[in-house]
Amino acid sequence: MRLGIDARELSGKPTGVGRYLSGLLREWTAEDARHGHEILLYSHRPIEQKGSGSEVRLVSGSGGTLWEQRDLRRALGADAIDVLFSPAYSTPLLTPVPRVVALHDISFAARPEWFGWREGLRRRFLARQSARVANTIVTISAFSKSEIVSRFGVSPEKVAVIPPGIDAPGMGRSSGDGPGAAHILFVGSIFNRRHVPELIGAFTHLARRHTDAWLHLVGDNRSHPHQDLASLIAASGARDRIRWHRYVSDAELQDLYRQARAFVFLSEYEGLGLTPLEALAAGIPSLLLDTPVARESCGPAALYVGLDSEERIAAEIERLVYDTAVRRSLLSEARATLARYDWTVAARDTLRTLEAAI
Repeated sequence: MRLGIDARELSGKPTGVGRYLSGLLREWTAEDARHGHEILLYSHRPIEQKGSGSEVRLVSGSGGTLWEQRDLRRALGADAIDVLFSPAYSTPLLTPVPRVVALHDISFAARPEWFGWREGLRRRFLARQSARVANTIVTISAFSKSEIVSRFGVSPEKVAVIPPGIDAPGMGRSSGDGPGAAHILFVGSIFNRRHVPELIGAFTHLARRHTDAWLHLVGDNRSHPHQDLASLIAASGARDRIRWHRYVSDAELQDLYRQARAFVFLSEYEGLGLTPLEALAAGIPSLLLDTPVARESCGPAALYVGLDSEERIAAEIERLVYDTAVRRSLLSEARATLARYDWTVAARDTLRTLEAAI
């Protein structure tokens, strides 16, 4: 089988989808991989070749929608690709090549007000049409499957739930439980749905009671309508203990995980919520907004809170950081929770889905 992969998310600065694709490719191109398939990675910009079992195809163009719908489509035909894997919400619509598309979430359809009208319209059209033409849709949680089925009107049998693996950044932590180390971490692109202003407000309350507390925000600001986080931080009474890292290298991110004592992620809509699971794998318990998908992803290995009061959020962060019994109880659930997220299983099941699409 000649497996084509839209690998644009591996170029530049990979974020969530790029890490997802990297995890699958790590398994598919491992030295002991036995599938026997040829893997071609398509991108408009150079990417690091992922393992000896893959080949990079550079296709000129901007890398945007036109590149996907025209340039990539032509390249697939020229290379006689047997099946295409599109890991980032959309796929070429006019090609006879069988396609499998990954829809990690459909927040742009569920909550269109979180997106600019042009970007939201583009996302909704491409995702809906991609779901229609794809042989199979892969998603990462039962919650996302229910959203795709109900909002896009596709058959449940067409949607495969394949949870991703979870990597453990910052293993070998040394400072997070040390004296004077009360670092609280948020990691993820900053969208309105993730309620970072409320986190800043809650931390400001907490910092009045605990002079050892620090907040680290990691992620670029993609909010719509725009949230002026810099001004919110500047106005906080704890501004000297809030650090906003708009983008960090993998090594810098590992250092932040090593320092962290708690992770806070107040998102009201996710496909799964990967960064709290990454934190759990690194030995860091989380406080999450109480939603069905948060409960599905982390179960008893996290604390949950509503958005009714920043003081209440601050009190739950306080428990998470300073209550040893609570921390021990949450971390005791880590092994069973993380057992559901395995890259070997995810890669095997995704590859079987691709093989079945031919």
